[in-house]
Amino acid sequence: MKFIHRLGYYLGGFSVGLVLLAFFLSGKRASCDYGPDARVLKNIGLKQLQYSDNVKDMMNSSLIDSTTIALVMKRGDVNFSESNTKLETCKLYVIEKNVEEKDIAITIENCEEIATVKKISIN
Repeated sequence: MKFIHRLGYYLGGFSVGLVLLAFFLSGKRASCDYGPDARVLKNIGLKQLQYSDNVKDMMNSSLIDSTTIALVMKRGDVNFSESNTKLETCKLYVIEKNVEEKDIAITIENCEEIATVKKISIN
């Protein structure tokens, strides 16, 4: 059998396999959250979110809004060097992202059932 025929059979089988895989995984929420950043952000995103009084004051004075906070918490980078992950009860994470030419850093206390936004710094 010529090489071109073998290549055709291989690519045909490979494409049928991709179509079947896409069909089976299309309705599921399959995600690849294997990196440390992705696991922390997913864990925080699944919990009930609360805001400290300081953050509520910033939101009331229109320095930042809840959609920007949600964007940073979904797409930001966790700064593990500034975070305190050695605590036993509630770990503190610092999440950073550049939004609209502003560097935003959010400090979140991640407990068992509740995640609390403790502090926001905007540079």
